[in-house]
This record gives sequence, C-alpha cells and structure tokens, in this order.
Amino acid sequence: MSVEDTTAAPAEPPRPGVPPAEPPSPQERELVGDESAGGGQGSGAEAGTTAVEPLRTVVPRWVQLVVLPIALLALWALARASGKVLLIFVVAGVIALILNPAVAFLQRSRLPRGLAVLAVYLAFFLTLAGIGFLLANPISNQVRAFTHNLPHLVNEANRTIEEVQSSLNEHGIHAHLVKQGKTALQTLQDKISKSSSSLASFGGGLLTEAAAAFFDVVLVFVLSVYMLIYGQRIGSLVRRAMPAGDGTPADDYPTLAQHAVSRYVGGQLLFSLIMGVSTGLALYLFGVLGIFPAGEKYAVAFAMFYGVMELIPYIGPILGALPPIIVALVTNPISALWVLLLFVGLQQLEGHVVAPQIFSHTLRTNPLLVIFALLLGLHLYGVIGALVALPILSVLRETAVYLSRHLTLEPWERSPGRLL
Repeated sequence: MSVEDTTAAPAEPPRPGVPPAEPPSPQERELVGDESAGGGQGSGAEAGTTAVEPLRTVVPRWVQLVVLPIALLALWALARASGKVLLIFVVAGVIALILNPAVAFLQRSRLPRGLAVLAVYLAFFLTLAGIGFLLANPISNQVRAFTHNLPHLVNEANRTIEEVQSSLNEHGIHAHLVKQGKTALQTLQDKISKSSSSLASFGGGLLTEAAAAFFDVVLVFVLSVYMLIYGQRIGSLVRRAMPAGDGTPADDYPTLAQHAVSRYVGGQLLFSLIMGVSTGLALYLFGVLGIFPAGEKYAVAFAMFYGVMELIPYIGPILGALPPIIVALVTNPISALWVLLLFVGLQQLEGHVVAPQIFSHTLRTNPLLVIFALLLGLHLYGVIGALVALPILSVLRETAVYLSRHLTLEPWERSPGRLL
C-alpha cells in the first residue's frame, strides 16, 4: 500500500518477438501527479527515479488453459467460504488505502511509520469530533424544537384526517378514519403502547446486533492499523507479484490502486456535500415561501441527514428524503406533495448533472458496470457491500488497465512445423 519506499523492478532484457509495454496515458500521469512525461523533477516512485521501458510479460498457453481457470474457481470458492471475514478485510483495506497518503506525507518529515499511523488516526477522530461539535448544537436545537412541536403536529394531522373524513362522507363515501373519538394516529399510539413486550424483545435483538456491529467496527479499525503499519512490505510484495512498471508513479500499480480509491472517496464526499447543501437551501426556501413551513426550522437537520444518506449508494437518496416528506405529510398533504416533487427534481438533477460531472473524473468506469457492482455488493453483503463495491470496482479497473499494458497472451495459432 505504500508507494514511498520501493521503486518498480528493473526492466527485463529485450527478448525477440516480445513487444514493449504500453506507456501510461497523459491523463493517468496527470491523475497521479507524475511529471516525468513533461520533464519535471517528480518522476518515479521516489524523487529521482528514471523511467525505463519494460517488456510485456507473455502468459503461456498452458497457464491460460489450466492455471487461470483453476485460480479463478479457487478465489470464488474462498470468497464464498469466507463470508463476512472477507468483507471485514476488504473494508479495512479500503480504509488503509484512503489513509495511507497522509501516513506517507508524515513519514517524509522523518516521523516513524507507527507514530505517523497513530497521528493520522488521532487527526481523523479529532476532525470527526470537531465537525460533530460544530454541527451538534444547531441540529440538537432543531430536533428539540421538532419534539416540542410534535403534539401540535399531531393535532394538525388529526384535524386534517377529520376534514378528509367529512369530505368523503359528503360524497357518500363512509370511511372510518375517526372512530369513537380517536383518530388513526391515536389508535396507532395505543397499539404501540400495548405492544411494549414485543418492542422490548425487538430492542433486545437490536442491542445484540449493535454489539456485533461494534465488534466488527473495532476489528476493522485494528486490521486497518496493521495494514498501515506494514504498508511498505505489502506494497513491495504487490510490486513483486505484478509485472514491472517503468519506474514512474503513473506506471506503479500500488500507486494507481491507491489513487483510484482516493479519487472515489473524494468524489463521493464532494457529491454528498453538494446534495446536502442543495437540499438544505431548497427546504429553507420552501419554508420562507410558506410551501413547507417546517423547512425553515429544520433545514440544517434535514440537509445533514440527506447528505449522510447520499454516502449510501442506491437506497441512500430514498432514505434521506423520508424525514421531510413524513413531516410534511403530518402537517399538510399538499406540502408533502410539493416536498416530494422537490426531491424528485433534486434526484433528477443528481442523476443527470451532478453525478456525471463528479464521477466521470473519479471512477472512469462504464455506468452499467457501476450499477452492476452496486447491485452485486448489495445482494452479497447488504448496505456495507454496496458501500465498498465502487472502491473495489475502481481498483479492479486500474488492475485491468495495468495488466493490459504489461501482459500479452501467447497466441494459440500453430506455428509451422509445430504440433502444439
């Protein structure tokens, strides 16, 4: 995972009939900050590394016929047997890849790697705590105000239900929305109070799941720390296993994989920030205009929740839109319709304008593959699988591009005078 300590392996001596490896494209050199193509000073995995012209590695026909199929089947069987263990290691690896650039930056100031890892994690948690402290006060105020106004909202909903029933009765439709002085909301409240034992059982199961999830989070944290500490060795091992590059960051596989994950994470955070801010401003404007009065009071809380939900692929935008729609539905069905139309418009803007502009520069992958990766991750490991699907897809894309430059398959056409 580290790209600071080991340069790419030297090029192989020329062999007859073996074409040289393709050089990285100018775009790839620009993405990793490689200046070797332009004659700058920053070429190589380290400063001063000179680019070489490696040869393609030829994959023999017997490897194509026997070893590769068996290896793929073995990997598939291992993935199925490992279950959640594989997911934990993958999540820890993604986190290590994200934090490794910061660790490498601190190492340049001659700080030992273990202390650099500790400093990065402390800075990470302090940053989260600082952001939480800055946002906790306005969000807690809005949540407290919403809780205080909840009885008023329920009364408004009750009056709305009574008006709907009266209107239906006038048209000959006898709907029992209000029965024996109780509205549907009050009846629901009574049923919930009578089901306290079921709720307690559900709460116990929820606590058990929360404890298991906490254990998994701690395990992921510990594994990512070890991966960062031994990142230099892991990087050296990966370089020895992969075909040799030309010695520049743009043709160094660990560097490419690390930058692929970093680009995805940066793009996802920017995307969530843009959508959260847009949602907050739109709901606040609805509140000022009187379309959705609660939007003016709770815009920050709604925006924060929607922005965090945008980090969850596929179902996040739907979950993020539920709280304001439910609040609007309780107060005024017409407001709920306007809020629903607002989120439909925001998601259209998200899908056709914001997401293509951001992720076209991060994933650089066909949208069909992105959708397939999300659905496959969601099917295999649920929401966590969907979260790590796109970083894995980014690494797989860089792997395929790197191997396509450095590997060539031995042709299957028979040469004159040879039986095989």
